[in-house]
Amino acid sequence: MAEVKLSGVGKAYGDVKILKGIDLHIRDGEFMVFVGPSGCGKSTLLRTIAGLEDITEGELSIGGRVVNDVPPAERGISMVFQSYALYPHMNLFDNMAFGLKLAKVPQAEIETAVNQAAKILHIDHLLQRKPKDLSGGQRQRVAIGRAIVRKPEVFLFDEPLSNLDTALRVKMRYEFAKLHEQFKTTMVYVTHDQVEAMTLADRIVVLQAGRIEQVGAPMALYEHPCNTFVAGFIGSPGMNFLKATVLEASATHALVKLGGGEHIRCAVDAAQAKAGDEVTLGVRPEHLRAGDAANALQTQVTFVESLGSMTYAYCSNPGLEDVITCAVEGDRPVHIGGVLPLGVPVHKAYLFDAQGQAFTRLQVAGQTDAA
Repeated sequence: MAEVKLSGVGKAYGDVKILKGIDLHIRDGEFMVFVGPSGCGKSTLLRTIAGLEDITEGELSIGGRVVNDVPPAERGISMVFQSYALYPHMNLFDNMAFGLKLAKVPQAEIETAVNQAAKILHIDHLLQRKPKDLSGGQRQRVAIGRAIVRKPEVFLFDEPLSNLDTALRVKMRYEFAKLHEQFKTTMVYVTHDQVEAMTLADRIVVLQAGRIEQVGAPMALYEHPCNTFVAGFIGSPGMNFLKATVLEASATHALVKLGGGEHIRCAVDAAQAKAGDEVTLGVRPEHLRAGDAANALQTQVTFVESLGSMTYAYCSNPGLEDVITCAVEGDRPVHIGGVLPLGVPVHKAYLFDAQGQAFTRLQVAGQTDAA
C-alpha cells in the first residue's frame, strides 16, 4: 500500500491548461473517487498518477518516492480501463497472466496468482474462455483480475462501470467495495456518476475545469457543499437553486425574499451579508415538505415522475425562473395542475452569496453531520 501526494500539479497541451495547481493527499489504503462533469480533467488527473501523461509542473509522489520521471511500469500501480483492454486472441488465464509473463515471473507463481485472483472474482471456472464468450461484467472482472495479480501499491480505475447496464453496475459497486475491504490497498477511482462516488468513496474529489472545488467524505459534501457547483453536482436529483434578496442577516439566520414575494428563513451564519444583497437559496428535493405551509412557497405541479417508492413533482412559480423539483412518497397522490405549497425546513436551507460561495449552515442542537 502507498499514499499518493500531488503538489502544485499542472498539465498543459501547448497553451491549453488541463490541470491547474492540483494539491491533493490520497492516504495510504484510502478509496478516493474523482468526480466532475465531462472535460473537468478527472481522467487526465488519473493518467498523470499512472504515468500515462507527463505533468507540466509540480511534484507527484507515490509511497514517498517522487515519480515525475518514473515510467508507468515502475510506479507500483495497476490501472483498469473503461474499455477493459483485453486481448481477444487470449483466454482469460493468459490475459490475466500477461503482465507477469512480461516481468518474467516464474510459471508456478503466475499460476498461483492468477488462480487466487480468479477465485476472489468468481471467474475461476471461466479461465479457458476468450473475452468474446463473456458478459460485460465478466470481462470487467478479468480486467480487475489482471490488475490484482500484479499486487500493486495503488489501484487506478478509469470509469470501469460505464459500459455496464444499471443492474450490473449496482452489483459491481458492491464487488469493488468488497475488494477494497479485502485488500485494503489505496484505490483511486474516476467516475462521472455521483451515485458511484457516494457509495464507494472514503473521500470524494469534486473537479471543475481542471481545479479541485472540494474534497471530503461523501456526507460532508452532501451536507456542507462549499459552493453552488458542488451543491448542484452532489445529490440526485440536483439541488434547487432560487434567486433571492436578503431582507435580514445575522450570525444566526438570514431572511430572504424570493422572486414570487415569499419570505424564507434560513439557519445560516450570514454575518457577512447585509440587507439588499443578491443571493441564491438552495434546497434539495428530498428536503422540501410538500403541502407544508410553514416557511413555504406556493407552486403549481407541471409534471409528475412516479418511480414506485418515490415520486418527483416538478413545480413552477410565476415569480421564479426555474422549475422546482420536490420528492414525495410514492403513494401520495400528486396531480399535474394541482397547487402544492412547498415548505422549506429552516435547518435544511442552503444560502450562497453572489459569487456562489456557501454561507455556513447551522445545525439543530444535538444534530451531527458526517465530517
